[in-house]
Amino acid sequence: MEITLEHVSKKYGRQTAVNDVSITLSSGRIYGLIGPNGSGKSTTLKMMAGLLFPTSGLVKADEKPVTRDMVRQTAYLTELDMFYPHFTVKDMVNFYQSQFPDFQIEQAYKLLNEMQLDPKKKIKKLSKGNRGRLKIVLALARRASVILLDEPFSGLDPMVRDSIVNSLVSYIDFEQQIVVIATHEIDEIETLLDEVIILANGEKVEQRDVEDIREQEGMSVLQWFKSKMEVC
Repeated sequence: MEITLEHVSKKYGRQTAVNDVSITLSSGRIYGLIGPNGSGKSTTLKMMAGLLFPTSGLVKADEKPVTRDMVRQTAYLTELDMFYPHFTVKDMVNFYQSQFPDFQIEQAYKLLNEMQLDPKKKIKKLSKGNRGRLKIVLALARRASVILLDEPFSGLDPMVRDSIVNSLVSYIDFEQQIVVIATHEIDEIETLLDEVIILANGEKVEQRDVEDIREQEGMSVLQWFKSKMEVC
């Protein structure tokens, strides 16, 4: 699959969240969508997922305009908690299985075990870290063509972050899936990334291959990002 954003802008009333952004994403690659808070990362992910439509420009999947049907092909991890608090972990897994035909129940339970999550525990009893783990389980248990992760490390301690990174490496289909991780926690994901896309003030600053940054610039992704922010 290939996803393209062609001169995409998104306004909320008079406020411009994304301005004239063009991006191309291809299967088999992991992308870091990086930038400060308020740079347009979440809005961009939602347009990729078909949850929002651009004010102008075009979002396409395999050369066809993205519609609401894109949601069925996309595993979208939001920064917000979207759980039913009275559900158990098992209830939430079963709910996802009923909603998404590509949900792999055996993989979900394998992930629950690796994340040390008790299926019988109520959602409202989970710590923030364990709720973060559960969101990752629900996203990675799907055979979706596109995986979009919005700030997956937000507010989580280093041990939880490490377990999430390990699960990403183990369960992503590197041949078939497009993975986009929107974050400002660049150090956590640098080793995973094939390409990085910088957004600032709703505009694309640059899209670059990670190996090119290291070999041609002699920098880490974080160093390169900071150098770009100095001139924005």
